[in-house]
Amino acid sequence: MKNGEGRRLNKQAGEDDAEEEDDLEGGLEAWERRYAEDRSWEALQEDESGLLQPIDNSAIYHAQYRRRLRALSLASTAASRIQKGLIRFLYVVIDLSRAASEMDFKPSRMVVVAKHVEAFIREFFDQNPLSQIGLAIIKDGVAYCLTDLGGSPESHIQALMGKLSCSGDSSLQNGLDLVHGFLNQIPTYGHREVLILYSALSTCDPGDIMETIQKCKKSKLRCSVIGLSAEMFICKHLCQETGGTYSVALDESHFKELILEHAPPPPAIAEFAISNLIKMGFPQRAAEGSISICSCHKEAKVGVGYTCPRCKARVCELPTECRICGLQLVSSPHLARSYHHLFPIAPFNEVPSSRLNNSHGRSPSTCFGCQQSLLNLGNKPGLSVACPKCKKYFCLECDIYIHESLHNCPGCESYRPSKPVAASGE
Repeated sequence: MKNGEGRRLNKQAGEDDAEEEDDLEGGLEAWERRYAEDRSWEALQEDESGLLQPIDNSAIYHAQYRRRLRALSLASTAASRIQKGLIRFLYVVIDLSRAASEMDFKPSRMVVVAKHVEAFIREFFDQNPLSQIGLAIIKDGVAYCLTDLGGSPESHIQALMGKLSCSGDSSLQNGLDLVHGFLNQIPTYGHREVLILYSALSTCDPGDIMETIQKCKKSKLRCSVIGLSAEMFICKHLCQETGGTYSVALDESHFKELILEHAPPPPAIAEFAISNLIKMGFPQRAAEGSISICSCHKEAKVGVGYTCPRCKARVCELPTECRICGLQLVSSPHLARSYHHLFPIAPFNEVPSSRLNNSHGRSPSTCFGCQQSLLNLGNKPGLSVACPKCKKYFCLECDIYIHESLHNCPGCESYRPSKPVAASGE
């Protein structure tokens, strides 16, 4: 009798502990408890301008730093080969089958993909101002073209946000056939790329997909795939045959890093692009108040756009290809912003805080860029760097800004060797 009472008491105590644990967790699901335990809202502080920012950004900065260093190390070894392929023609193929409605990426794969594709499009045109992007989707076993190749990020984003719905199966072969028909018409000087964001674990194809892969390889299409589920053999085989990269996203932050790695030109780009001379035109901006018909949208517009120097046609945005005479239209800032891919800045060397604290005045204690002190960063390693050429010290924020936006070292640019001044005769 006593043993039975003991078992009943232990069982009741276990149930009480379970109820107490459920009360502490608030009856939340596993994925909800993960966000509740993080309490990200408690890691915010108000800056001088009244905006909220994370208290400790070192983890974010270090992640960006490592991702940038990997890209720079590849680009620096192939800088001489990138020059034949600065003009890229990229089609982004998005899988919007029923698998994209899965909720392992919150709130769903479709929403996460759309958000990061928008950020990728803006970053792509910032890194490749002379290049063009097109969007295609796969749903109901059919591939659809959302936007043609163009250089307007806003038009691509608006078209994508208006077609967010998931249904049916996914067909990798139909997607490849669609983009192959568009990219096969690209001139030889352009680099043809395909980036597939694949959510499904299967593909429903009408024919032999192996023949389609060989057709893409023959046309020199560089196909890369980012999977949101598990690894698939056919996707890996496609990337291996065409020289692309294949990766599977572990979570949303990992997916963001993977898709942004495709914004700079790939290192092995010379194997696909052929060196050739390109005719380009530098159009003039239309005068204020002038009315003309835009060749892009075929409608009259007032004081907006540029005039082609060859055929005098009006276009809305640059860079683009003239719809009338086929001349490549660019502006001088576009060429200047593409120049840094030919001569990338070498990665800066990390400087530990102990070296700054024990320098005894031999090295500066402030960042050469923003003039902020480098000594109050604590003992966290890698929070200050030094240029290998000019030996100037920078904080991590300036380091990221220099390599990702400025593309010039302020220390190297400010250094000018002093020339002897000849004495003037009396």
